[in-house]
Amino acid sequence: MTEPVKDPQSPAEEAVEMTFVGHLVELRSRLLKASLAVLVVLVVLLPFSGELYTILSAPLLAHQPEGSQMVAIDVASPFLAPFKLTLMLALLISIPVIIYQLWAFVAPGLYQKEKHITRPLLFSACILFYAGCAFAYFVVFPLMFGFFARVAPEGVSVMTDISRYLDFVLTLFLAFGLVFEVPVATIILVALRVTTPDKLAAKRGYVIVGAFALGMLLTPPDIISQTLLAIPMWLLFEVGIILSRILIRQPEETKDSTVAS
Repeated sequence: MTEPVKDPQSPAEEAVEMTFVGHLVELRSRLLKASLAVLVVLVVLLPFSGELYTILSAPLLAHQPEGSQMVAIDVASPFLAPFKLTLMLALLISIPVIIYQLWAFVAPGLYQKEKHITRPLLFSACILFYAGCAFAYFVVFPLMFGFFARVAPEGVSVMTDISRYLDFVLTLFLAFGLVFEVPVATIILVALRVTTPDKLAAKRGYVIVGAFALGMLLTPPDIISQTLLAIPMWLLFEVGIILSRILIRQPEETKDSTVAS
């Protein structure tokens, strides 16, 4: 019996397969570079992990009675909490490198017009995320922890576990960082023709209600932190509408210019 002869791949199929493998190799290279950036920053910051946690806990301790301290309930918390903070900070600092590596992987497949729009949006997204984290640390934390200290019942010693405090503030950092991305998300929706600035403006009332509802879900059950999340979200939504009117050319405008010409 003769063995069946396998059909050789056509040149087009071989080219597609080589292109796919090449993309995988490049993606692996980009991910390795991004991971290396996080690792380098982590190694640099690890010797200062204790000092970094002290800085993170300053807004809480500033509103505690003189001599108050935080506690570590779990045996490994004195090591794991500062390490986790340092790892998250290394990831946060490396965000520009990570985004650049992803951009370098995706950019060759984009048109020049798409590159022209995407580059400033990525840069703005990084800046806005950092701004959201800074707003949480310098504005929200002092007001929120001051409120918690004032409403504590008399005779109750407030001693916060370091791991639970870390999880609490990291959640708020993420929440405010994402909320500050609202202008970028608005511009992207308009650029993709999913909606228009006029339609978004007409939904302003729903957005305000949704902002306060989201504030209740993402923040502790106090009116201060909820308001401090909802109001910036609404204001940034308005900024996104204004910028989308300026930066994104609408189809109606294109038609009007064509008729006029």
